[in-house]
Amino acid sequence: MPRETLQVDPRILRLTPERRAGADSYKLARQKALHGDSLNGMPPIEVDRCKDGELVIVDGVTRATRAAEFHPGVPVPVVIDQERPTRDASSLPTIGDMLS
Repeated sequence: MPRETLQVDPRILRLTPERRAGADSYKLARQKALHGDSLNGMPPIEVDRCKDGELVIVDGVTRATRAAEFHPGVPVPVVIDQERPTRDASSLPTIGDMLS
């Protein structure tokens, strides 16, 4: 069954409790060195859709951070990995919170 793909501003994506601190600085520096500000060919960010439609990153924190830094407000593709309608993610920080 195909997974749903959306276009969203990466700044609204929420981090998991395990990645509460945001992107790994080494991986982010590496991606910036390899790809610069280009989003061409970037794989979709995998997310879980939680209560109230909140999107929590499953895979792609570093990609989402790079996209939000270089292209604020520009939507990127995300793929819904799982629906978790009972999980409240509203207290988790967003990519935008990490960049503020």
